[in-house]
Amino acid sequence: MDDRALLQRINELDTEEQGLYRQAEAEYGLNEDEKARLRGIEVLLDQLWDLMRQRRARREFGQNPDGAKLRDATIVERYEA
Repeated sequence: MDDRALLQRINELDTEEQGLYRQAEAEYGLNEDEKARLRGIEVLLDQLWDLMRQRRARREFGQNPDGAKLRDATIVERYEA
């Protein structure tokens, strides 16, 4: 996946995530399936942003950005700010 496709996917997921957040704030909130989907989107967005950071770092240091790999959610979700 090149940077353009990666950013497009991130934007699509962000739009869906924002829609679910808006729905969650509404009177009826989210059902269990929607809550699970929201959590899945949050994790996938973290993974995709991590992949984008890897690609940028590889490019910065003269390496092929296509060598970056999507990391497992358990790894990405353990990052601390």
